[in-house]
Amino acid sequence: MGGMTSSMAAKLAFFPPNPPTYKVIKDEETGLLLMDPFPHRENVDILRLTTRRGNEIMALYVRYPMASTTLLYSHGNAADIGQMYELFIELSIHLRVNLMGYDYSGYGQSTGKPSEHNTYADIEAAYKCLEERYGAKQEDIILYGQSVGSGPTLDLGARLPHLKAVVLHSPILSGLRVMYPVKRTYWFDIYKNIDKIPLVKCPVLVIHGTSDEVVDCSHGKQLWELCQEKYEPLWLKGGNHCNLELYPEYIRHLKKFVTTVQKPLSQRNISRRSIDQPENSRKSDCFEAPRKSTDRREKPRRSTDKLEKLKFFENKYTNDDKFSKSRVSFDHIERSRRSVEYYDKSRRSIDIQLEKARKSVDWLDRIPASH
Repeated sequence: MGGMTSSMAAKLAFFPPNPPTYKVIKDEETGLLLMDPFPHRENVDILRLTTRRGNEIMALYVRYPMASTTLLYSHGNAADIGQMYELFIELSIHLRVNLMGYDYSGYGQSTGKPSEHNTYADIEAAYKCLEERYGAKQEDIILYGQSVGSGPTLDLGARLPHLKAVVLHSPILSGLRVMYPVKRTYWFDIYKNIDKIPLVKCPVLVIHGTSDEVVDCSHGKQLWELCQEKYEPLWLKGGNHCNLELYPEYIRHLKKFVTTVQKPLSQRNISRRSIDQPENSRKSDCFEAPRKSTDRREKPRRSTDKLEKLKFFENKYTNDDKFSKSRVSFDHIERSRRSVEYYDKSRRSIDIQLEKARKSVDWLDRIPASH
């Protein structure tokens, strides 16, 4: 039974784009790896890294002139670094940081199969590359985890005591908790972020949309409450799982956070307000009781919603803070929205299997909680 449930949780978690959104080619003259269809950039390195589990993963590194801070970005589901490429460039420019993004095993042009433990090995390989190839120090690295990417981000973050900071973007409490509002941790669950977040010693920024119907906003709230060093969270009112980059507050708040953690410790002003005090974090907006994910489904949004949001995005950004190409984030969101459909299909499949299991034995209450 445990093997079955673990397998079901894994099936919910991983949906690599099929086919991948990019190809890797080698330039015959220079020997450099290139990503097709993207033009070569002098400040972007395309890398093939070997993990401790024997897989070869693809990564890209974006250099920003004179930057001392590096963002290690773990992307969300139904995405690969081809889809994230332009967004990575824009984030590097507007945050003034170096940035490394990578594909999990089985995603994009990375070899192997997606699994929880493979993603842990994947982020370790990316982090090791930052240290050994680019000379990055632990205290100059910010880990950024989006959705499923919050799993490898917190696994590594809990083991690195001198990180500069961690950003959690629409994070999950655990894989099983995305589907069911369970009150304890089961041994077969994956990405037990709820148990790892208290071990992270650096400042943590949580960003979550209040209308997220894939990963409820209560996930972000609870993770923020469990942080050792809280930074003022960003609850984007009306934001869903796939469109947070369109909100002007997103880049402004993220930029403010990066600027703050780059200051000497004595000069930092890390927000430690109570959960009733932070800006944009009123209980009525986000802190509702966790929903039963099996009873609610992501509903397709009208095309007019996209146009209105894009118009809002274009009109509201200041020249200093806006992304130069709104289509970049919009394309990223449109493609990522497919992950909602995957979640729905997986939930229905898992619902059927779990219902059969419950009829034969009340297995869930008899399985011991992990310690």
